[in-house]
Parts: sequence; C-alpha cells; structure tokens
Amino acid sequence: MVTVADIRAVALTLPRTTEHLIRDRVKFRVGQIVYAALSRDETVLGFGYPREEREALVASDPVKFAFPSQSDMRFQWVHASMAELDVEEMTELVIGAWTLCVPKKVIRAHLGEDFV
Repeated sequence: MVTVADIRAVALTLPRTTEHLIRDRVKFRVGQIVYAALSRDETVLGFGYPREEREALVASDPVKFAFPSQSDMRFQWVHASMAELDVEEMTELVIGAWTLCVPKKVIRAHLGEDFV
C-alpha cells in the first residue's frame, strides 16, 4: 500500500512542483495545473493521464483504477486505489502525470533525453 508520505517523496523531487492543501485535500501542482491529488480520506490518488489512454488503463485493472466523476471526465484524470498500488507503480504514475504539465526541456533536464 502506498502512503501520502510515499507520494510526497516522489512529487516534491520533481521540478516546479508545489504542494497545497485545498479543501482538506493534498494536491501537487505545477503552476496552476494540478497533476496529482489525494482524496480527503487519503485512500484514492487522482492523477493526470492522457484522455485517449485512460479507458484502456481502467479496463486493465478495474479494482485498482477508476474513472473520475462524470463532471471531471473533461479533464485528463484517473483515480487509483492507494491500497492496490505499490511504490514503483505510483512513482511511474506520478512522474507521468507531471510530464503532462511541464515543458519538454524540463523533462529532459530532470529525466534525460530518453524519457521525452
């Protein structure tokens, strides 16, 4: 199971990331763009994910992944059960969400040429 501390340890190492507490929810963002957020009870991780790929992600493991609420379907967003995630998978998802909201030059500088 992944904890808030695990997510924080990954997210805060990513350039331009800031952590905010908004309506009792921990959110990680770059500028005004939220790329990862925790539910109030800290059991669900919401994260940015390409719209065209999220149906396949949810279908791959519906116990672990879920669509956001209908009103949030317009965003590039998916939910994951923190109890079902391991640290390695969470790290991959958080970094992937971060890459959706930073310039490619920042991604290259932090993760290397191969990641872009």
